[in-house]
Amino acid sequence: MSPLSAADDRWSTRSHRPQGRGVMACVSVRVSAGVSACVGLGVTWLALAVPAQAAGIYSCVDATGKRYTSDRPIAECLDREQRVLNKDGSQRQTLPPRMNAEERALSEERQRLQDQAQAAQKDAVRRDRNLMLRFPDEPSHNKAREAALDDLRRGVALSERRLQDLLDERQPMLAETEFYKGRRLPFKLKSKLEANDAQQQAQRDIIQNQNAETVRINALYDAELARLRRLWAGAAPGSVPPASGAVPVRKR
Repeated sequence: MSPLSAADDRWSTRSHRPQGRGVMACVSVRVSAGVSACVGLGVTWLALAVPAQAAGIYSCVDATGKRYTSDRPIAECLDREQRVLNKDGSQRQTLPPRMNAEERALSEERQRLQDQAQAAQKDAVRRDRNLMLRFPDEPSHNKAREAALDDLRRGVALSERRLQDLLDERQPMLAETEFYKGRRLPFKLKSKLEANDAQQQAQRDIIQNQNAETVRINALYDAELARLRRLWAGAAPGSVPPASGAVPVRKR
């Protein structure tokens, strides 16, 4: 057999099984064709092997102490962490254990709470920055407080004047009742007195509500001023905790 025929036989009968991933065979009639075919298939296998190497090397120790190494996640270690290594042996990442349904639900809940906390922190930073833009100093804050209270004061003053008017209107009606001592009041007079009483009570309720709102707004501005003083002093936005028992921040 000639050297070329021997080479043909070697190419036609040799099979390559790279790491159990499949068989690569070369069949040829001529040496040149055989060589070109084998080179082409070899390049194809290398191209397929590169992603597997790029995926990393998985390593773990199971419950019995046996160490495993593979180019894919290891079934024997699904209940524990697996190290993912680079080709040079350095650690790329740690693959967490596979979770059951209950563990997955707990993990998702922890992630949800963490996301909520991060969103709340971002919102606190945004609010503090807006607060400092709106009130760069204490005089500007005091001016805003007075402007908010002025409307309430005017409302209280208006209700007090109306209440006094009702008291004045009641005096003639009371004088008229003197003529009916020991007797039933006329329906018209009785109705006027009852209407006057109802209107007086309505004004007193308005005054009470306005006074309660004044207390609430003052408390809001007091808590806001305490926060601003810390921010003006250099505290980072979002780092100042809300005051204990503070009223909710008003909407802008």
